[in-house]
Amino acid sequence: MGKTFVLCHGTWHGGWAWEEVIQVLRKLGHYAVAPTMAGHGPGVERHGITHKDCADSVAECIREHELRDVIVVGHSWGGTVAQRMVAELPERIRRVIFLDALVLNDGERVFDILPEVFLKSLRPKNGNASPPASENSAVLAPPPWETWRDNFIQDATEVVARATWGRLSPEPSQVNLDALDLKRFYSLDVPKSFIYCRQDQAMPPGFFHPRMSARLGEFKLVEMDGSHEACLPVQPN
Repeated sequence: MGKTFVLCHGTWHGGWAWEEVIQVLRKLGHYAVAPTMAGHGPGVERHGITHKDCADSVAECIREHELRDVIVVGHSWGGTVAQRMVAELPERIRRVIFLDALVLNDGERVFDILPEVFLKSLRPKNGNASPPASENSAVLAPPPWETWRDNFIQDATEVVARATWGRLSPEPSQVNLDALDLKRFYSLDVPKSFIYCRQDQAMPPGFFHPRMSARLGEFKLVEMDGSHEACLPVQPN
């Protein structure tokens, strides 16, 4: 019997980031959806968008499609949204999977755990501009081309790297500034998995695994080859 997947995209992305994965899952007989969260994608309102708004986008998708026995997958920042899904709709969640994802402790904000070396990599390479994200900025700008190419998607062809970089959109900064109440997430006995991509260079070594993965308590670890953008194709169609 096919499984049901709800896929949570990462920072600067939209549901488009999962297009190839959805095609593969459907060919295997599964059902998969990847909603674009509030404040994400081109030409949308970003001011005032909160982390809750993003999580509500995914919850609405699950309820609207009357999905149950769901496997929620969170990539990168999307891991924090996956945590909220488990807490909000535990009766509908079969398993939660973190794909080289952020995992917050109760009361933490995303900005609390981002390494300085990562934030530095988001600065324009001319070195003259201010960091693209702070307590006072409205959006988190996409990474410079060099950072995207070398740190996020270094295993893809130049054509794919350029095309996907061009689809990235600014991120509403507030989603990274909201402290999350995750007491219920850590109280629930929902099966968890963590997928670790061995060639991920978006964060310093050890950040995703074991630092983030260890926060889950008991979980299944799956290792695979791939960059941080493992959900994206490496070759053009």
